[in-house]
This record gives sequence, structure tokens and C-alpha cells, in this order.
Amino acid sequence: MSLTVKQLAPDFTLNDQSGVAHTLSDYQGQWVLLYFYPKDDTPGCITEACSFQDNLPVLTDIDAVVFGISADDERSHKKFADKYNLSFPLLADSDHSVCELYDVWKPKKIFGKEIIGIVRSSFLIDPEGSIAKIYPNVKPKKHVEEVLGDLRIFQNL
Repeated sequence: MSLTVKQLAPDFTLNDQSGVAHTLSDYQGQWVLLYFYPKDDTPGCITEACSFQDNLPVLTDIDAVVFGISADDERSHKKFADKYNLSFPLLADSDHSVCELYDVWKPKKIFGKEIIGIVRSSFLIDPEGSIAKIYPNVKPKKHVEEVLGDLRIFQNL
């Protein structure tokens, strides 16, 4: 199922790196960025996570929360978060059910070999719980700047 802008974001509950459950609908009233990434502690994922961490004060100031989601388990997320001092939730989708719900669990090529896994993508969700923007095939280095720019536009900042 392909998601579209303006539709209600599919609700879910996943645990973070500390075992705390997060339910998407509990964050209504805030902007939420769900960023799906392939694997903890890999180069692109480190770049993306650290960029969000570096910009967390700005995101918080404009009432936005960030959730990283991958198929890695809580223990892997904890190790990754501790290693890079990440203070935002990394959600464990070990059975990739949420990845499938958001249509980011797909065939992709890595080193010429086709596998099924997470295609790096993000979803910006507005305070009413609807999808405001979909970012397919994200480039880790520039993504946070793109998200901040869009949040400023959506919020007329």
C-alpha cells in the first residue's frame, strides 16, 4: 500500500532503545519525523543519525520530534545510541511490520545483489496526524536541512 500526502499516518507502537513504548498517535499536536534507515552503525545511518542529533535543539524549538526506525532490535539500537550519544528514540521494528505499513520494506540492490530491506525514506507528519511530506530515497548528508526547511515553510517561520 502506497501512502500519500494528506492521508492519516498509520498508527503503530514500537519500543525504543531503552524499552520504552512509543505510539505515534500519542504525539498528535506536534510535528513528527519518522525516518526509516537500513542498519545501525553503518556509514550512511551514522551520518543521518548524527545530523539529526546535532540539530535536535532546533527541531525541539519548532515543536518537532524525531524517531529513527530500523529492523534492528532494542539492544542494537541501545549500542548505536550510546556510541554516538543519540538522545532521540530509535524504534525497533524487528518484524518489519511498521516498515511494511509505511511501504519502505522493499527489494533493493546492494553491491549488485538484490535483497529485501529498508529503503531509506522519511515521513513528516503534521500535528493533526496526517502525512505532510514523504521523502523517498533519502540522501543522509542533506536530509536534516531539507526537513528543517520544510518545517519552517509549513509553520510559516
